[in-house]
Formats: sequence, C-alpha cells, structure tokens
Amino acid sequence: MASETTEETRPPPSFKGRLQLESFMYNGSGLRRSPRLSGALSYSAPPTPSAAQPNLPSKRKEPPSRNSQDGASDGDGNGTSSSSSASNSQAKRKRVRQPSSYAPPSTYAHLPPLPDSLGPNLLVLFVGLNPGIETARSGHAYAHPTNLFWRLLYSSGVTPRLCSPTEDRQMPALYSLGLTNIVSRPSRNGAELSKQEMDAGVDILEKKTRIWRPEVVCIVGKSIWESIWRVKHGKAIKPAEFRYGWQDETENMGVVGPQGQKEEEKEEGVEYSPDWKGARVFVATSTSGLAATLKPKEKEAIWKELGDWVVKRRAERVAAADRS
Repeated sequence: MASETTEETRPPPSFKGRLQLESFMYNGSGLRRSPRLSGALSYSAPPTPSAAQPNLPSKRKEPPSRNSQDGASDGDGNGTSSSSSASNSQAKRKRVRQPSSYAPPSTYAHLPPLPDSLGPNLLVLFVGLNPGIETARSGHAYAHPTNLFWRLLYSSGVTPRLCSPTEDRQMPALYSLGLTNIVSRPSRNGAELSKQEMDAGVDILEKKTRIWRPEVVCIVGKSIWESIWRVKHGKAIKPAEFRYGWQDETENMGVVGPQGQKEEEKEEGVEYSPDWKGARVFVATSTSGLAATLKPKEKEAIWKELGDWVVKRRAERVAAADRS
C-alpha cells in the first residue's frame, strides 16, 4: 500500500519537467575530464590518402654520395649509388653505345700496309684518312662495299666511268689521279687514331706534294683538313673558318720558296726545283659509309664542283697536247 501511496503522491510528468532535463545535456563547451588525463586523451585521426595535404615543410634529405651523382660511372659502365635497385634502373635507362677508343698500331700490325698510288703530272692527289680493315685486307683503296669514293668519282665527272678498287694502282696512268692517306696504318675507324699521329702525317703529306706536284690536293674528309689546319696555323679551326670546296691560295700545300727545298729532304736524296706556288686545296666530304652528317645529295653537290674543274682541266690538257 505504501508503494501505491507513493505513486499517488508523485506529480504526473509534464512538458515542463522534460524541459528541466536540458540543464543536464552536453552543450559542446568541452568534455569534463580529469586534468591529469587531458593531455593523454588528445588525439587526431590521420588524414585519409584522398584528403588534401597541407603545405608542410619537407624533411631534409641526405645528400647523395659522390659516385651516384649524375649517374657517374664506376669504370665498368654501370652507375654506382646507395640503392642497388635505383642503380640498376638508372643503368638501364642510360645504357648507350660507348664510342670507340684509341687503338695502338700493334692492334692491326698483322695487316699489310697500303701503298700509295702516285705519279707525275697529277691533276688531283686524293688524301684519305687511313686504310680501313677491308681496304688493308684487300690491298686496294676504298675497298669497303659501303664506301662511296669510286661512285662519287664517277657521278661527279672526275672519272669518265665507274672504276673498281682493284684499279687504284692504275689511276695515275689512266686519269692522272693519285691516292694517299694522312695516316698510313690501318684501323677500324677514325676514332682509333690519335690527333698526334694525324698531325705528324701533315709534314709527310706536304713532302709528297712537293715531290709529285699535283695541280690539286683533294682532302677527303673534314677531320683531315682540321689536322692540316691545326699544324699550319698552330690552333684548331673555328666553325666559321671551315668550308667545303676550294680553299684560299694561302692554304696551298707543298709550297716551295725561292730558297729551294729543305736541307733534311736533300739529305734523303729528294730533289726538286724551287719557286713552286703549291697545289690548290679542295676539301671534299668523307666517303665512308659511317659518315652520315651530310645527305647524299649534299655530298654529290660538293664533289660535282671538283668534277667540273677536272673535266675542264682535262680537256685543256688534251687541247694543249694536240697543239704541240
């Protein structure tokens, strides 16, 4: 009965009573926690990968080692770095063909030397770089199938027909054309020669020109003319100074002054008369199949300039012979 009395005396619920509960609700002013735990309970969730990241200062990176900078080589052509996987991937990306390096004369000492094709009254003396492997093996000038020398002689008009490498010894007698090289030893390519031996060949070339006195010396390749210029002028030729075709008379080769020939040449038993203005110089393109700087049409145009002169000069010689 006591419980019934209590139920009867308790005031009935009302809307006002519900409003009084608001004083006990969380109003967002902060959690009520112990000061001792306030620092330990603070926590912020890590950002999700898709969330935008604020501009935070990046951590200082360790500098790379000296061997790994710019993909430096360790001597075997492989990049060296602190990470082997990064090194391997970098080596694959930067793997390129290494250029050929200098090869001493002993490398191809088993190959026979290539003799010059020289004679009197030459219209043109052609000066090549040096014999290639195929040329040295065959014993004939410009013998490699990809070399354009004999084809350019014909297409330019220097020779009236297409000649074969096996006719190289007959060129002085047939068409008053001579053949020699600035370096006599064979090699696989020009990169296996040194500048020193190319420069040393200039004096030998000058002597051959003084002895045989061709009307024109044709330099077959830019690098040969660069060596000749370097020796004659004591410095490298500038890009603005180089040009294919006829050179100034001041660049004539084999010039003999009024004083006559050099004493060392007299001692070698070589004799020739003084006062010769030298041979004119014509710089032609390389005929090697590896030389791709100029297009075929550009090469043909340069060689045609020499061919036109040869055709005209050969006709003048024939006319002079007929008159005599």
